[in-house]
Amino acid sequence: MTILLETCGVAPPPGGILAELSLPLTFFDIRWIHHHPVGSVLFYNHPCSKPYFLETLVPKLKESLSLTLKHYLPIAGNLLYPLITTEKKPVFRFISGDSVSLTIAESENDNFDELVTNHARDADQFYDFMPNMPPIKDETEYKILDVMAIQVTLFPGRGICVGFTNHHSLGDGSSIVGFMHAWASVNKLGESFLTEKGDSLPIFDRSVIQDTLGIDAIFWKSMREIPLKSSQSFPLPTNRVRASYTLNQADIKRLKDFVLTKKPGLVQVSSFVITASYVWALLSVYFYTLSYLFI
Repeated sequence: MTILLETCGVAPPPGGILAELSLPLTFFDIRWIHHHPVGSVLFYNHPCSKPYFLETLVPKLKESLSLTLKHYLPIAGNLLYPLITTEKKPVFRFISGDSVSLTIAESENDNFDELVTNHARDADQFYDFMPNMPPIKDETEYKILDVMAIQVTLFPGRGICVGFTNHHSLGDGSSIVGFMHAWASVNKLGESFLTEKGDSLPIFDRSVIQDTLGIDAIFWKSMREIPLKSSQSFPLPTNRVRASYTLNQADIKRLKDFVLTKKPGLVQVSSFVITASYVWALLSVYFYTLSYLFI
């Protein structure tokens, strides 16, 4: 369980940003309109007292988040879902004054070390550290959906957890992780570090995505038939466990050597490809075994 300490909105700093930004959804985004929100939690081994957390860390986190949002305006904005779906399509919109929801909380449980271990543990306990998305709001022609919410939870004297909940259409895993890295960089090194590495900043130019086959219209015709629902909190109990598995450098080398003995003609076997292949192979065996057991 957690104790709510504060709820606020963090906006990009005034000045130096667009007063309004509107981005149409592409076919990469539209297919995720009705998907459940995506959650992520990051744990930091950072022992500190509650006064230090509230008086020093939280203000710095808010300031760095605001500076980061200047480069990620859609995260502070909203998804606009048209009331008349036959005439309009959804868009991401940011207008001056928009903000992302930030919750500050304190854990009542002394289970930080349990949560960060690799062995299987009850998955339900992680949901305390993932914020719920704000409720849907109404505008004249659209329903207004927040696209991200953030929660920072203190484990007194032990560490901190930063939880993210985002609308799936906002971005894939790589996009959201890119935002997390940007925020961490600004918090540690300042905004100048981020602006000097301009190649890592997001690109919002939708013209680079060519839809010559009309996939956008096909996806939207399918998606608009589904009623829009509020993002509900994840139903508990899940009756599931969560575990972490690690492959070190030696493990990956053995896997590469094994593949190359079977396929010596391969020019390059990257660490990502070999890891993904290994995981998929294990999942295939698992699901085949599971289906066999229940025949």
